[in-house]
Amino acid sequence: MAYYRRVGAVPPKRHTQHRTPEGSLYFEELMGEEGFSSDSSLLYHRYIPSAIADAEPWEPPNMVVTPNHPLKPRHLKTHDLTEDWKAQDIVTGRRLLLGNDDVRLSYAAAGESSPLYRNAIGDECVYVESGSGAVETVFGELPVRQGDYVILPRATTHRWVPEGGEPLRVFIIEASSHITPARRYLSKFGQLLEHAPYCERDLHGPEGLLTAEGEDVPVLVKHRGARGEITGTRYVYPHHPFDVVGWDGCLYPYTFNIGDFEPITGRVHQPPPVHQVFEGNGFVVCNFVPRKVDYHPLSIPVPYYHSNVDSDEVLFYCGGNYEARKGSGIGQGSISLHPGGHAHGPQPGAYERSIGVEFFDELAVMVDTFRPLQVGEGGLASEDEAYAWTWAGGRK
Repeated sequence: MAYYRRVGAVPPKRHTQHRTPEGSLYFEELMGEEGFSSDSSLLYHRYIPSAIADAEPWEPPNMVVTPNHPLKPRHLKTHDLTEDWKAQDIVTGRRLLLGNDDVRLSYAAAGESSPLYRNAIGDECVYVESGSGAVETVFGELPVRQGDYVILPRATTHRWVPEGGEPLRVFIIEASSHITPARRYLSKFGQLLEHAPYCERDLHGPEGLLTAEGEDVPVLVKHRGARGEITGTRYVYPHHPFDVVGWDGCLYPYTFNIGDFEPITGRVHQPPPVHQVFEGNGFVVCNFVPRKVDYHPLSIPVPYYHSNVDSDEVLFYCGGNYEARKGSGIGQGSISLHPGGHAHGPQPGAYERSIGVEFFDELAVMVDTFRPLQVGEGGLASEDEAYAWTWAGGRK
């Protein structure tokens, strides 16, 4: 995200001496994408950031996936996975729902603070369904609330801290790449353009620094193994990694609240790309928000039936009343998978009922992937087996 920020104390010139009040040097760390050829930030540490005291294997949550075969639409009831939320955290308690080599979609509900963690495989985009708290990062703290997207660049050391005594419920999009605003919204220099449905004023990065003391501090790192599989390592740092006295640059974690997305509408039904918010390699993220709908005198506001020739479509239903899905069993916290090769659309009766409707009060996050998704253990554990047959009146 090429949007410059500066927090704390940095020297006037990069890669030059930056000293403590006592005269010793701070340690400069470049955190950058694509080698040295894309967005980056410079962080200034009190201690050497590469110093580790121990390293041992760590097994991340279950990443095993099963092919969606026979090919069928699926309905996953994520709230069925979270009965023990008080003892769970966002990092070790996440349950894999769907995934492929480009992206993994998980769900978690937590009442406990997570361990310190970083994902060295790709960026994470975490949508907060409900609850509140903070994400403490090496860049500073991000307050989070219902409706926030939290963008965490690859290899950002952080931890999740729920607050308020209610579960912090999140839908997690883990990429094998970087996650950015849609490219068509950006100028060649990275500014959000006038036709974009949000702008830089809607993005909220860390405002201050976090300083933590401690010795022999563990950090969980998710990374690739020798054969490309997902694995992990538990590092122990001699000093707490939250020792940054200042940073600046264009690469950092930030939040964007779905309530700040300005929907694009038209006289007839608008296709999903007008609802896009982010993208990564092999997938896009869209959201459907409360909005005025089609105003042509003969319009049919709910979506037409469509076949996703090139993509699998995932919808996370996170608020409001989703008109097209009435009668399917889908509700708050549901996730639907409509795979490429399957024609899908509104439930029986919804097509006709939508005529004359002027406003949809619905909230959903959509992920479209361009390679087939497989089903994770959390998806299998939460599936509504009857969903695939609901267009035919419940017959199998």
